Amino acid sequence: MITTPVQELSTNYDVVIIGSGAAGLVSAVRAADAGLTVLVLEKAAKLGGTTAAGGGVLWAPNNHLAKAAGFTDSHEAGTAYLSEAAGHVMSAEEIDWYVATAPRAVEYLASNTRVSLTPLARPDYHLEWPGSADGGRGLDNNAFDPAGYPGMAEAIRPSSYFPLLTMAERDELNGRAPDQQLLAERAATGVRTMGGALVGSLLASALDRGVTVAASAPVEDLARSEDGWKVTINDDGGSRTTSAEVRANAVVIASGGFEWNARLRSAFLGFPVTPISAPSNEGDGLQLGLKAGAAVADMTAIWGVPVICPPTQIYDGVPSGRMGNVEMTLPGSITVNSAGKRFVNEALNYHDASRVFATIDPRTLHQQNNPAWLVFDAAYLAKYPVAGSTPGIPADWMVTAPSLEKLAAKLGIDQDGLSATVAKFNADAETGTDTEFGRGSTPQDRFLGDAGNLPNPCLAPLNTGPFYAVPIKAGVLGTSGGLETNLHGQVLDRHGHPLAGLYAAGNVSAGVFRNNYPGGGATLGSAITRAFAASEHLATTLAVKAPEAERLRV
Repeated sequence: MITTPVQELSTNYDVVIIGSGAAGLVSAVRAADAGLTVLVLEKAAKLGGTTAAGGGVLWAPNNHLAKAAGFTDSHEAGTAYLSEAAGHVMSAEEIDWYVATAPRAVEYLASNTRVSLTPLARPDYHLEWPGSADGGRGLDNNAFDPAGYPGMAEAIRPSSYFPLLTMAERDELNGRAPDQQLLAERAATGVRTMGGALVGSLLASALDRGVTVAASAPVEDLARSEDGWKVTINDDGGSRTTSAEVRANAVVIASGGFEWNARLRSAFLGFPVTPISAPSNEGDGLQLGLKAGAAVADMTAIWGVPVICPPTQIYDGVPSGRMGNVEMTLPGSITVNSAGKRFVNEALNYHDASRVFATIDPRTLHQQNNPAWLVFDAAYLAKYPVAGSTPGIPADWMVTAPSLEKLAAKLGIDQDGLSATVAKFNADAETGTDTEFGRGSTPQDRFLGDAGNLPNPCLAPLNTGPFYAVPIKAGVLGTSGGLETNLHGQVLDRHGHPLAGLYAAGNVSAGVFRNNYPGGGATLGSAITRAFAASEHLATTLAVKAPEAERLRV
């Protein structure tokens, strides 16, 4: 049995973990390996949180898998790169901690669990910075077959929209549609990829160790007890008419961010964003931590991404969206604002590109690039899917017109501005050099481009009618501000002192990189690294206490 009903739970555990994404499951497995009894509580009916919904890549400098695959890296290089990427907000101690701990977490997972990782040939986001690597720091999950664990395929949250491909397989497509037969075979057998594979392999590892997992088990209260923590679980499907209590020596809050909570978004985020993560991320863990006396940090920080929101994109019954960075990068499209002007290198990494949407126009005091539109021509549509559309077949939610002028009129944007922008872009595309923003001028730009499009995998003219456009918005993979912790993952109070026995990891905690994104997989890399450190620390702490407890019972 994959999950245990709330009413059948024991009343005491060494460790209770709130959340079943990567941070929660890594904590569970590592704590169980220390001989501790562990309970994982998941608010939603399906397990895995945003990890299961997403791409599953983790960023870990100087990991042993990359070296074995022939990539060159070192602790010194990782430290130099992260110092450039986030040294203005991270201390030298924090940077050294991450570069030392992330590869230890990877080695632990590779050697002791069912997690199977492959280094990607993806470059860091800023190869021009000291210590950057042209590949190996981003780790992909190999496909996971849940055979041998009846009910696991049904228990894990489905991907929000990613096809059943590994990230390496997706990268090889050059933006084109995947093999439908392969997808059908994997769907029929329950095979999971990307974040779903990471959750599946971690969940299997947890079950192997006797970890108890409960779904549809939202935590409604967290309070100190004489010897630890009392966790109150709502066990009646959200009606809050009944509850159950368990006690724990330590609690790890790993429940995700607050991006689906409109009140918290309005309170802390500086501009509107469209979340595309697990809709269960409503800030429950953040609010539990605050009630327990926790301090917070970096509450305005997000893991940003431009998103496309087809009306058919529904996830957990609510409107959602899809990452639009690949569509922005591929040759034959541009992204423009209401003035009809490009405003960013469309091939820039998605986190940094999303920042530009919120730029304020000093004349109007409105966001000058939000809303924005992805504009492309018939040649582009013939080659590439747009937010899951079938190449060559325009979706009914796309705006289309026979000319750029008529397209601009339909969109309500400046016609002269769009015409001038496309004319300049087309001239640059013919030479292969984007003179305005340098799109496609770096290896990291070209990685998600079309390798068969030369001389620049990211540039092609828009000159084949009809023309198309879809809205593209500032989106969020998750918030990355939250409960303040130390390097052991201990939650801190307002005086900077640890709250004994309380830990946090993942997006519920203040981000390791503090609103910076050094490379693809930074979200999961930081979540797993902090979770690994937290579970190591709590295991050591509880092991120290155990002999004393035994002596007192004699």
